[in-house]
Parts: sequence; C-alpha cells; structure tokens
Amino acid sequence: MASRQLLRRLSPLLRNTLLRNTHRLTPGLRCSRAYLPRHAVISQNLTARLSGARLQSTVAEAQIINIQDEEEFQKHVMDSAVPVIVDFHATWCGPCKLLGPRLETIVAGEQGKVVVAKVDIDENVELAMRYNVQSVPTVYGVKNGKIVSSFIGLKDDDEIKSFVRGLL
Repeated sequence: MASRQLLRRLSPLLRNTLLRNTHRLTPGLRCSRAYLPRHAVISQNLTARLSGARLQSTVAEAQIINIQDEEEFQKHVMDSAVPVIVDFHATWCGPCKLLGPRLETIVAGEQGKVVVAKVDIDENVELAMRYNVQSVPTVYGVKNGKIVSSFIGLKDDDEIKSFVRGLL
C-alpha cells in the first residue's frame, strides 16, 4: 500500500521532468530509456516490480492460452495432449489478479509439460456455468479431457506447486 502511494507521488514529478527534458532530444527521436534521467529509469524499474510485471523470459517459457469461446476451449483444453490448468477468472477479481501471475510463473518452471488456459467468466458465461464456476478464481486441472483436480480461491505457492505436480 505504501509503495503504491509513493509511486503515485513520484509519477507526476517524473512526467514533468521528462517533459522538460524532451527539448534536448534530436527532432524525430523518441524518448527511449537511454535518454531518460537516472531517477526516471529507477522509477520504471520500481513501477515494473510494483505492478507485478514478470520477466519476458519467464512468460515466453510458459504456454498461456486465452480462451475466447467454447470451440477454443474444446480444442486447447479437452483435446490437448499435455495437461492443462484452466484458470477461470474475472478482470474485477482481486485474488484472480494475484493468483494469475503466480500460477504462470510456476507453470513456466515446468518447461512446457503443462499449459495454462485462462477463461474470463464475464466473456464466457456459458462455459463458466457448464463447469459449475460459482466463485473466482476457480482452477481446474484437466488431463486427457477429464477434470482431475481443482481448487477455489487464492493458494500459497507451495500448494500451487503441488497442484501442478499432481497433474504431471
């Protein structure tokens, strides 16, 4: 909470500093990280850490599928050769926002042995109703087209790791 307040206080100051320094740039050049003042670069790193941004290599290693409709769900989840973790979530859900990155990071450590399929319940109401999603986040482990295990709510990293290992 305190870090968010600090970031809110710093962002207008940094924006003003950047605006003041843009006249020093050559016309036609965009303001990249190399041209930013040192405190602005530090602020960008702080912003990335506080917002929960993950390293690109971690995200690239994990296979994450955003399910848009029932056909995609059938193709990528039920007909998948590898185990799939289905994350039923909502954009307005606080615990979902915390669980998603943790789940993706843990799955990235499995190096392609398992896939994450993310289903937004607001966009896929029928799909959520068919799988009896009554609260979010709801996570199902699907292997060979059958639901093997599940949990509801936010879990610790150790519990998520054991859930993922149980699918393998």
